[in-house]
Amino acid sequence: MSDIIAQLEAKRAEAYMGGGQKRIDKQHAQGKLTARERVEVLLDENSFEELGMYVEHNCVDFGMEKNKIPGDGVVTGSGTINGRLVFVFSQDFTVFGGSLSERHAEKICKVMDNAMKVGAPVIGINDSGGARIQEGVASLGGYAEVFQRNVLASGVVPQLSLIMGPCAGGAVYSPAMTDFIFMVKDSSYMFVTGPDVVKTVTNEVVTQEELGGAITHSTKTSVADVAYENDIEALLAARDFIDFMPLSNREDVPERPTADPWDRMEESLDMLIPANANQPYDIHEVISKMVDEGDFFEVQPKHAANIICGFGRIEGKTVGVVANQPMVLAGVLDINSSKKAARFVRYCDAFNIPIITLVDVPGFLPGTAQEHNGIIKHGAKLLFAYAEATVPKITIITRKAYGGAYDVMASKHLRGDLNYAWPTAEIAVMGAKGAVEIIFRGKTPEEIAEHTAEYEARFANPFVAAQKGFVDEVIMPHSTRKRVALGLRKLRNKELENPWKKHDNIPL
Repeated sequence: MSDIIAQLEAKRAEAYMGGGQKRIDKQHAQGKLTARERVEVLLDENSFEELGMYVEHNCVDFGMEKNKIPGDGVVTGSGTINGRLVFVFSQDFTVFGGSLSERHAEKICKVMDNAMKVGAPVIGINDSGGARIQEGVASLGGYAEVFQRNVLASGVVPQLSLIMGPCAGGAVYSPAMTDFIFMVKDSSYMFVTGPDVVKTVTNEVVTQEELGGAITHSTKTSVADVAYENDIEALLAARDFIDFMPLSNREDVPERPTADPWDRMEESLDMLIPANANQPYDIHEVISKMVDEGDFFEVQPKHAANIICGFGRIEGKTVGVVANQPMVLAGVLDINSSKKAARFVRYCDAFNIPIITLVDVPGFLPGTAQEHNGIIKHGAKLLFAYAEATVPKITIITRKAYGGAYDVMASKHLRGDLNYAWPTAEIAVMGAKGAVEIIFRGKTPEEIAEHTAEYEARFANPFVAAQKGFVDEVIMPHSTRKRVALGLRKLRNKELENPWKKHDNIPL
């Protein structure tokens, strides 16, 4: 018996060492944690239960049969984050560069299958050189098996990808199909073809960081949601993030004890909106004063900053917040902000997370660049997302709600449950000056000014919409949190179903 135990301990020790001390030291020298260290930081202490520690590859080509390491380059299993079950895989760059083999892929698939069976989030930590070349098409088949599971799990269990090293070629498509992606600055990158291939094909000279680094993907491309300074920061953020998520689409949102009174008044909000309608203000202030303890987890904060998306809590329960940001492009809707918010709204709807929408939108961004790049279709994505969402939807118009953008931003006409407006709200087809210049074309400047004042008196307030029932109530800004909390209580048992269909056909 003692021999078998010794053999087991030796096998475990070999698996724990991965590619060996030299490669572990190299990983640390690059400012990166090892696969197992990452799992330890991510999960509650002593909660990780590993599966597949002794799995080895089955490749017999190119001398690979003589080079086998237990675990085959990926650490897989389950554990808890703040006591709640999650499934994890963490690629080990010290073993064959974290490359994906057939067995490596099978381990990832087993974890994803288990997560689907029991209904729990999947967190993937990516640090891989890509497909294992020695295995050829078997490795590519392994990728496709993972991709298929990403698709089937979408909208069933939350999927979070942490990119903590290279992620290139076909490997990028698995994270791309997950719900959220966190990257690490200066040590992680994602691209379909690397700088050398780019130079050969297009003659462009570009670095890995410029082509697919964390800053590029969290600002320009929107592939990544947030870029963090190092592995530890990203892993701790993942713990906070998962705390907002339900375990699956069959579970309610988590509830966290809070001492923040549900009826807390914020008198400062009564003075937030500037007297000058063209002067910006920071909508973050409304969000932080509305949610529990000001705790707000923003996603894609550096991309399309004219709209804000993120998660907070009201009375301890998770809500999704979408808000136009007057500080950036006056809060206008454009291609990037429409896509960003549409995906976020669809995620919230998939996981039964109520959506709070704060509206201050002057319209859609004009210009040939927007039109020629398809603002019509991209704007329709946000419209579609709000219209199909069946979760509780509470909308608050703080200032401008002009034109088609008024309709798009969770209006009453898109089955908004509770639509409120602050006294400063202006709901109209367009701004007063533009409207008057169309209605009274050819009039003198004096007459235009007179009619503009009349138009403002008529429409630069929320009461016309309220008279028609498009706004349920004009509320005082200081009571925003209280109104939202009461609304969510009333809507807790909301039942609404869309007509049966195999799936919809969102304008992609």
